[in-house]
Amino acid sequence: MHRTLRLAVCGWLLCTAAAMADNWPNWRGPSLDGAAVGSGYATSWSPTENVLWRVALPGLGASTPAIWGDRVVVTCAIDDRDAVICFDRAGKELWRQSLGAVKPGKHKKATGCNPSPVTDGTHVWVYFKSGELAALRLADGGVVWKTNLQEQFGENTLWWDLGTSPVLSAKGVIVAVMQTGPSYLAAFDQTTGQLLWKQDRMLEAPEEAAQSYSTPLVIPGEKGKGEPEEMLIVLGSDHVTAHDATTGKELWRVGGLNPSGNKFFRSISSPVVAGDIVVAPYARGESITGIRRGGSGDVTKTHVAWTRTGIGADVPTPSVQGNRVVVCTDKGTVACLDAASGDTLWSGELPKNRNAYSSSPVLVEGRIVVTREDGQSSILAGPTAAGGEFSVVGSGSVEEMTVATPVCVDGRIYLRTHDSLWCLGKQ
Repeated sequence: MHRTLRLAVCGWLLCTAAAMADNWPNWRGPSLDGAAVGSGYATSWSPTENVLWRVALPGLGASTPAIWGDRVVVTCAIDDRDAVICFDRAGKELWRQSLGAVKPGKHKKATGCNPSPVTDGTHVWVYFKSGELAALRLADGGVVWKTNLQEQFGENTLWWDLGTSPVLSAKGVIVAVMQTGPSYLAAFDQTTGQLLWKQDRMLEAPEEAAQSYSTPLVIPGEKGKGEPEEMLIVLGSDHVTAHDATTGKELWRVGGLNPSGNKFFRSISSPVVAGDIVVAPYARGESITGIRRGGSGDVTKTHVAWTRTGIGADVPTPSVQGNRVVVCTDKGTVACLDAASGDTLWSGELPKNRNAYSSSPVLVEGRIVVTREDGQSSILAGPTAAGGEFSVVGSGSVEEMTVATPVCVDGRIYLRTHDSLWCLGKQ
């Protein structure tokens, strides 16, 4: 990695880690890469072993919890309304807030409350399939502002259920709407809800391939290369695009993710960044592409560093540790790739099962946690473990349907299932 970029990224991550220590402010964690901090995490559990507490949730939801300080926030449906519940770290409910009418999920493993909340420690922002976007006070759940994107900008034309989560820039809360019909990115002022900018994102992609359930990524820019202070990386509609996070203006794009023009290559897995490489899973898990940051306009021919086929992820988003990228496929193949070259450093197969993997892998305490849809988790040796080989070092199960990603904070694992919120830790 270029030295200036490396210093900029490291400085940004250090500041981020210091501000968010022992917190999990969004679904991919404090450094936006699926990596957790802390130590003393359990490596085995069951419905009766190493369970610190479990609370039943009053309605369906599939969002990953957001945690700040002693607050644990989840979304779910309550009495046919989009709703938010806040617990303390002992599992006691602190507040709940109901918003607009829920729009139920279509798919058996999805709900109207799929998008994960995001918080900065003062506010928490939530988004729902109904189009409702709201800012609440983290302290007491009071509504600061709310709006409905579908009422403002047009109806939801996704074939399936909303999956993208809101993300934060310095001043905005940003939502990606990538679908057949009005496709755009929009940023709202975090504290007032005022529309800061709206950027159309209508790209050439056939039928369902124009639809995306992925979550964008906000990263620091490198001014020495002419990048803005913050960049927004977006994956969907057969393209990766980079935008100025302050204005929404497109900086560069890479196409070619669907060279055969497959009509059904909708995307779910989100992009990640490893150094100066943007990693983009695509093609329903059949490909993964490494893209060098930089340039302007269409950089497809100049900035694709590597493309792999036959290994990728349809639903789980990869995790990153240094120059290593951990990929978990929907069928349970776990691989560690070199970010610069795309080469496989090691790979292995988890036990075969009719249930797939929708949760994203989490890197914690030198290990990898992957969770199957039936609530069965496998603990693997981490991407930089001695020997550099696939190795199962622990396991756990809560025996409930699970598509949300585990949250690892301060020695505890918070696992949200369709029915419950679990807190797992050594007893």
